[in-house]
Amino acid sequence: MSHVLVGYDGGTGSEQALRWAVEEARMRRVPLTVCHVWRWPYPITYLDPEGVGIVKRMGEHLLDSGVELAREMAPALQVRKRLMDGSVYPALLHASEDADLIVVGSHETGELPIGSTALQLPARVRRPVVVVRSAGAHHRRVVVGVDGSRSADAALAFGFEQAALRGWELRAVYGCWEPGAAPDGDLSLFADEDKLRHVCGSVLERAVAPWRVKYPYVEAVTELMLESPRDALFGAAEGAALAVVGQRGTGTVEHLTLGATSHAVLQHAACTVAVVPRPVE
Repeated sequence: MSHVLVGYDGGTGSEQALRWAVEEARMRRVPLTVCHVWRWPYPITYLDPEGVGIVKRMGEHLLDSGVELAREMAPALQVRKRLMDGSVYPALLHASEDADLIVVGSHETGELPIGSTALQLPARVRRPVVVVRSAGAHHRRVVVGVDGSRSADAALAFGFEQAALRGWELRAVYGCWEPGAAPDGDLSLFADEDKLRHVCGSVLERAVAPWRVKYPYVEAVTELMLESPRDALFGAAEGAALAVVGQRGTGTVEHLTLGATSHAVLQHAACTVAVVPRPVE
């Protein structure tokens, strides 16, 4: 059964994620699953059955608080709970198998630490992952990174859906000033800026065109920028509530699951970021 999955640990970041997830589930008309992962904080060699029971009950109480908060936000929404033990990342990865998308909180200051759940999940999960931050929440714009790849097309699909659901405008951004962003790897384009603008602009417009047809009521604009994809998205994200990127784009090294630009936006952007998995080949 489809649902929206949100990780909850009682912190400020997870409460913001819960609010986003409640609204997402309400708009999609699907249930919300609130998941808390508890963990025995000591080495496995030091097992205390009574202590384990206490830690688990603390997790249960925390989860119940999150469920109660979600029901207060949306009384008509079906809210389910799921208590798991172990490490957060593998637990949410397992729980996400039938989810429409996963929502998690984030640190509000500084970059995401390497190894954090908010960085690990988008790199491996086969569902869109929304990493919620409070910055930019007053804006009503979705920014989507475009580079002509199938992954970027999936990001456009998600971005237009979000814009339609929330009544926001959409800005599709293509930062083409980078060798990996050139269509078909044609480096000769960088010797002629006018030709580069024409070729990359055509890629951008072709990518956005079908989504404009599907969502004619979404106000959508395109912007071609002679900047690196990373810089273009960072600049655009400053005026957005949500930045959407594909899991990997045209310039990604083959063995990497999460593209360099997507990783950078996820780690450093101030606004909420959604990472959309590339389509299954």
